[in-house]
Amino acid sequence: MHSRDAQAVPPGPTIGAPAVERALDIFELLSASKIGLTLSDLSTSLGVPKSSVHYLLNTLQRRGYVHRNEATKRLLLGLKILTLSNAALGGIELRRHAAPHLRRLVEKTGLTVHMAVLEGDEAVLVDKLEPSGAARVATWIGKRMDLHCSAVGKAIMAYLPEEQFECVARDHGFVRYNENTLVTRRRIVEEIERIRKCGYAVEDEEGEIGYRCVGCPIFDRDRRIAAAVSVAGTTSQITSEKGILLSDRLKETAAAISQCLGVPHNLVQPIEQRGADT
Repeated sequence: MHSRDAQAVPPGPTIGAPAVERALDIFELLSASKIGLTLSDLSTSLGVPKSSVHYLLNTLQRRGYVHRNEATKRLLLGLKILTLSNAALGGIELRRHAAPHLRRLVEKTGLTVHMAVLEGDEAVLVDKLEPSGAARVATWIGKRMDLHCSAVGKAIMAYLPEEQFECVARDHGFVRYNENTLVTRRRIVEEIERIRKCGYAVEDEEGEIGYRCVGCPIFDRDRRIAAAVSVAGTTSQITSEKGILLSDRLKETAAAISQCLGVPHNLVQPIEQRGADT
């Protein structure tokens, strides 16, 4: 930025740009829709006139960020978004270090492998690898997952600092998805204590009926939680007995990635632990 531009910025609170805000709102609305949205849908959701949305969409379509299906007249995210997201994910050091270990885990287990990091009060998938011929798991890179009902989320939540866990419990809460979902503070704390004792997390049809996941935490050079890795499959693919065997594979993978991030050999453990009186 030129010095003249810098001097032109007035002091005080930052002023937002409404057009940019609306464009970002459009991205978020489209990303949440599997079949796309119409101009009317977007106008209603944004609470702004169709003409205003139309001008924004024209620009976004021209730049490749939004695509209009001529048959259905519905709007979808364009491939340009994928280019940007891949560039951002490609810059994450964690993915580069983890890649060979995740591939090996897929080969050894024959299951879908996920890796997630904490963003805000949710786990966000930053990598997903699938074996050929396996049952498809309805997840994707960039998917946001609640901490209390996903294996990667539980593995991360178990090693959060006390104050951060309290913020998640207070601000986000524990949403019930089905009768298996843990939603009370007492049950969540009991689950955290179990994860700390055995070193791995299990999601047993708590997010989606018919699917089970096993996850392990990944630590950084300061031995604080950095991410989590998991394997996912149907309940017939991951039985209770097989889950225990898979946990050993996951621990090996998580330890190898943690060491790539700077954790000394034989010291792959958290630096902080939550007390039993949580």
